[in-house]
Amino acid sequence: MESLKQADSSASEGQLLSRPKRPTAKAAGGLYPLGLDGQRDGLVYVPKTYRAERPVPLLLMLHGAGGDAEGALKIVRHLAEPFETILLAVDSRRQTWDIIQGGYGADIAFIDRALAQTFSRYAIDPNRVAIAGFSDGASYALSVGITNGDLFTHIIAFSPGFMAPARQEGKPQMFISHGKWDMVLPIERCSRRIVPQLQRAGYEVLYREFNGPHTIPGAISRQAVEWFTQAAASGN
Repeated sequence: MESLKQADSSASEGQLLSRPKRPTAKAAGGLYPLGLDGQRDGLVYVPKTYRAERPVPLLLMLHGAGGDAEGALKIVRHLAEPFETILLAVDSRRQTWDIIQGGYGADIAFIDRALAQTFSRYAIDPNRVAIAGFSDGASYALSVGITNGDLFTHIIAFSPGFMAPARQEGKPQMFISHGKWDMVLPIERCSRRIVPQLQRAGYEVLYREFNGPHTIPGAISRQAVEWFTQAAASGN
């Protein structure tokens, strides 16, 4: 009962409790449902080269408003094999992420369950754990990533609208991209404000603007995953 109360309290504060550990189950490569919820669930994709004796990077990918885990995973799924990275994507509990609708809570609790299950099944390198997202998912990735900078080493935000961290923990490295012609989340009032704020707060930010609308060009998604996996592997 006490652990449940702690989990509820942590979720309302945006805090994730799960951490990488030695896996207790054998796992093979492929795409699997999480099996944590009958309606709004999630997916994990494990590259074919995965071996339990060699911990790999983990990228948690968050969808935009009205989206789902499958759509979020499609953005980076083709990059899992070449960069030997496990991909995790979850569905928000409602139309979009909880902080955008008023406060941290149910989505944090579900993400924590998904991470706990993933950490128990797969060998994850604790120095290579990233949270990423597009649109509302990017805003949530920034917010949750900054709040849980003692877990996430890297944050990837594709076209974010804002950030609302509960607090600052650690100093995760950041990759932010935004289209100059974005009419959904205009760049002037979004990333061009967010990036300087992060830099003033002492965060290392790699920022990429591109000629395009509210989207993620393939070259941008590839650069982001390459940046995450290579920078983490080199210890930078």
